[in-house]
Amino acid sequence: MRIGMILDKTFPPDPRVENEAVSLVENGFEVYLFCLKYDADQLESEVINGIHVKRYQSSTLEYKLSALAYTFPFYTNKMYQKISNFLTKYNIEAIHIHDIRIGEAVFKASKKLKLPVVLDLHDNMPEIMKHYPHVQKFPGKYLISPKKWKLKEEEFIQKATKIITVSNEFKDEVVNRTNINDSKIKVVPNTVRKSFYEDYIVDKAILSRYKNDFVILYLGDTGIRRGLLTAIEAVSHLKSIIENIKLVIVGSNTTDIVLKQKVKELNLEETVDFQGWQNVKLFPSYIIASTICISPLYRNIQHDVAYANKLFQYMSFAKSVLVSNATAQKNLIKRTKSGLVHIEKDSKDFAEKILQLFTDDALRNQLGANGKKFIEEEFCWEKASNKLIQTYQELSN
Repeated sequence: MRIGMILDKTFPPDPRVENEAVSLVENGFEVYLFCLKYDADQLESEVINGIHVKRYQSSTLEYKLSALAYTFPFYTNKMYQKISNFLTKYNIEAIHIHDIRIGEAVFKASKKLKLPVVLDLHDNMPEIMKHYPHVQKFPGKYLISPKKWKLKEEEFIQKATKIITVSNEFKDEVVNRTNINDSKIKVVPNTVRKSFYEDYIVDKAILSRYKNDFVILYLGDTGIRRGLLTAIEAVSHLKSIIENIKLVIVGSNTTDIVLKQKVKELNLEETVDFQGWQNVKLFPSYIIASTICISPLYRNIQHDVAYANKLFQYMSFAKSVLVSNATAQKNLIKRTKSGLVHIEKDSKDFAEKILQLFTDDALRNQLGANGKKFIEEEFCWEKASNKLIQTYQELSN
């Protein structure tokens, strides 16, 4: 079967898209990936890890219009033309959509071809977009309607042949909200390939930088909803108790100015280390250099049903984790006994849990060992991707 994956972004990088595509290729499927390019010099066509990557020229204007996909038809019309060309030119037999933003264009383009469509819900996009800065202020506040996006998402869920989500909690939410048949939806979580924790190269400079510190590590997007203000405030409580404490933040967001201002207010410039975004190849070194790894998410509908991929990166290196009580990650950490849970937005509770791990090496090491065992025996990508392969085997049969 020749699968046409549709991505309304540049590629690479996109770990989930690449993981899914490579696994399908390894199991005998042909994968053609539709994606965008903004640099005229970038290759239109190439093969990456067995994936036939087909890039279609886009523009800054189209990118900006994508936020208005379900306010005005311009973006959908533009993408419809590109996707129609892609589907027919490469004789696509099944479609895999990687974002509801481009969903309308895909369903429109595929209508005449009557192809099976797999809708891959990486996130609860209508809910998470409510927290985007550009949706909270003028003019986005008046032009972008999360309610319209939710209606479109539900329309696509009904139209799709199969649905993929990233957690059991997300699956339950979709089934309860849309009343689709439970058998129509599969769970394919974000997690790590074995190569992430088996084939890494250590950056000795990173290990040396933090060799004398008690490192609390955060990896990934640093938007306010990710909860780092809680961690920063907790470090303010802890610095007089743990003299060598260091909060290391590897990632970035346009709202970092808010975090840095809080650090300045609390006189934590020497205690909080903003590393900015770093190459994923350096993540193992940061994790190895850490003592405790965190995911202090604020609770919302999206965060309650999705796992952050960072959790599995942390666990794969036997690090104990501290997470907020956002439902999905709370359930995961309690089930695997791989860390502790704090109350969201509660810096004192966060600090108490850090102290518990700081004073009990045996507990910290056991939680870390439990997490590593879970990844190796149950949850590495090579095992977690079985439901994806099963979905396409059913379609091809």
